[in-house]
Amino acid sequence: MRARSGGATIAVGRATSLWSRRRRLPGRLRRTALWGVLLAFTATCCALALNQTAGTENLVAEAVDRAISVSAALGLVVTDIQVEGRETTDTATIMRSLAADRGTPILAISPSRAKQQLESLPWVRSAAIERRLPHTLFVRLVERHPLAVWQHAGKQELIDRHGEVIAVKDLSPFSRLPTVVGDDAAAHAAKLLDTLASEPELAPRVTAAVRVDDRRWNLRIDNAIDVLLPEENPAAAWARLSELERSSKLLKRDVQTIDMRLPDRLVLRVHTAPATEAAPAKRPHPSGKST
Repeated sequence: MRARSGGATIAVGRATSLWSRRRRLPGRLRRTALWGVLLAFTATCCALALNQTAGTENLVAEAVDRAISVSAALGLVVTDIQVEGRETTDTATIMRSLAADRGTPILAISPSRAKQQLESLPWVRSAAIERRLPHTLFVRLVERHPLAVWQHAGKQELIDRHGEVIAVKDLSPFSRLPTVVGDDAAAHAAKLLDTLASEPELAPRVTAAVRVDDRRWNLRIDNAIDVLLPEENPAAAWARLSELERSSKLLKRDVQTIDMRLPDRLVLRVHTAPATEAAPAKRPHPSGKST
């Protein structure tokens, strides 16, 4: 599967280049120069670590800048960025987080800073960045996957399997996801939805789940029927409900609530028919002749 963004073709699910262009020196000269620059850069970094006095910081920083400039002149520049694991995060956002345009000195790229920037993005759970000398930045992303909409404290938020919020503003693309309700519902949502998925015919009909006293769940099915699951072994109760639906179409009856909290019985509450008004009593005719 391929997607195009910002003029770069990205294949989903494996590492691919955002862009690539190589500049080459003669092989032996290039290898010798690169090793020389790397040794000089390493020595400069050691000096930076060992000499943190006010009088030497500026000198060391200038030396690092010169070493980076020399490395760039010898070809140690970014010409290839490879990204693995990208599914939702767009290419332009990744490029901004890396702060690495074509031709940027590769030794000037800070993997730790880029990691921090990438992991601050809504869809990125974790990121790893490697400088693969002489030209390549390699980025490995682990993205979040939406699980449910979490309703609590008067607001709705998108959450992943870990119960962590995915900071997106528009929830309309996720309207088909179930809603879990309650302050502690997010932390238990993945376990519940895994249980519901064990009955694939019935699971899509669950539109909401309410966490009760941090102990158990009430389910709303077809936006009409409430199912009260037990605290102990809710999976067995869910399987029993699915079997009843297959055998007797229980959920198609005029049922309002199904209480499954007791292991040896099923308590149903049906919709009460509205009471009909009694016909007015006939008044007796007054005695005597009518006129």
